[in-house]
Amino acid sequence: MKQDSTRNTSYTVACEDYVHVVKFNPFDSGDSYSLIAYGGNNYVVVGTCRFQEEDAEVEGMQYKTLRTFHHGIRVDAIAWSPETRLDAIPPQIRFCTAASDRKLRLFTSDLQDKNEFKTFDGHSDYINDLVFAPNEGQEIASVSDDHTCRVWDLEGNEKAHFVLRSPGMSVCWHPEEAFKLMVAEKNGTIRFYDLITQQAILSLECEQTPLMSADWCFKNTLKIGAVAGGDWLIWDITRSSYPQDKRPVHVDRARLFRWSRVNENLFATTGYPGKTTTQLLVHHLGHPQPILTGTAAVGSGLTWHRTLPLCAVGGDHKIFFWVTEM
Repeated sequence: MKQDSTRNTSYTVACEDYVHVVKFNPFDSGDSYSLIAYGGNNYVVVGTCRFQEEDAEVEGMQYKTLRTFHHGIRVDAIAWSPETRLDAIPPQIRFCTAASDRKLRLFTSDLQDKNEFKTFDGHSDYINDLVFAPNEGQEIASVSDDHTCRVWDLEGNEKAHFVLRSPGMSVCWHPEEAFKLMVAEKNGTIRFYDLITQQAILSLECEQTPLMSADWCFKNTLKIGAVAGGDWLIWDITRSSYPQDKRPVHVDRARLFRWSRVNENLFATTGYPGKTTTQLLVHHLGHPQPILTGTAAVGSGLTWHRTLPLCAVGGDHKIFFWVTEM
């Protein structure tokens, strides 16, 4: 919980294991503390965070583990449900994971006696990303190396199935566009699907590969960002199917792209998890150079706080947090 200046990390939290994925809850859970979940080799930990940037009475950062969920296998992706509430009686925690056995697991807990999980079977290869329907939370979309995007109900029934032309790397569901799904493929194509007609309605092209990660801007539904090869790319979907802006950023290869939740011009990218360190870069569209450079010991995962310009990356027995300027 200390300030760590050696790697210009704002804060760190010690973890019992290597952190493969870390995810702030992007939804309002009805509490002043932010929920965060992180996944290790066989468990998921759910905790709360509070930062001095939002509460003057906090010195640095406060972190508290709420519960550790046994998972039994490495966790590769985590999605939060909008139904998660800390202000309910009893509270409800709900999230879904993707694991290396090609299954989704839906966890529901009241942080007391009720701890349930359901397993969803269907993907025939590695699952790269998943997301809850952002408003009601009654469906989950997932994308996989098996060249499909699937939409499930909370019982694990498949409600929709989109055949892709290459591995699905990212899937996004925007609260203002609840009937559309954005799917990014490794071959450099990003498609939007209409969930009513189950047809593709728009596509964007990177013109370079491999596309590893893409994100739909929370603050501006017309903005899409991605990383492909060593570059980041930005589209305004009203203007062209080709990127309006792109820049080389990671020498080895870029791995993840995430928009800030609080500013439509702020985003972060990570380099490929290397042998020793991973580079995190925070970019602002008004600046030619990254506004923050951080390194994490073999980092993985990338997530932004819901209300602060603060992002986190997992790593070796640690979560690293960086606070940036708006």
